[in-house]
Amino acid sequence: MPSSTGALPLRRSRTRRMGESAYGLLLLARNAAVALFALLIVAAGVWASWGTAQHAMLTKGRERGTLTVRSCGDEWCTGSFAPAGHSGEPRAAMRVDAAVADGAGDRLAVVVKPGTDQAVRTGAAGVLHAWVPFGGSLLLAAVVLAGGLRMRRTGWGMAVAGGALLVASFATL
Repeated sequence: MPSSTGALPLRRSRTRRMGESAYGLLLLARNAAVALFALLIVAAGVWASWGTAQHAMLTKGRERGTLTVRSCGDEWCTGSFAPAGHSGEPRAAMRVDAAVADGAGDRLAVVVKPGTDQAVRTGAAGVLHAWVPFGGSLLLAAVVLAGGLRMRRTGWGMAVAGGALLVASFATL
């Protein structure tokens, strides 16, 4: 069948057609690998965040109360725990992440991780702080998507979402 220019279409050799399809298959495999890597980064961020976020967000049925900070080190602040109502027993030595406390004398609404001496801050500040690893993974996955898959708009959207999460966490703490 003649083309719109009137010339007959050229028939490519079988070898060339196989080479073109193999190259297309390689491109498809590369794009699938990059997409899988980006998905793995985001899943790792969710996994890292969920260990703390579940306690900060789902407080019903858990031991809730107030932690009065006595002293802070590089990573942890320690203090006494006073339960809210009849949800638990007072404890003299509880610890909380130093990033969520301002220092000695600070009073924080917390929930106790079951079976530990560790408390997690609740409320908006605690929830946002718990999701910080997810925000970082969104930023990293945005670079992978924009650079590896040439999905610039999606990359920018993920970067803005991750950055907004990190800024909101910083602002509330």
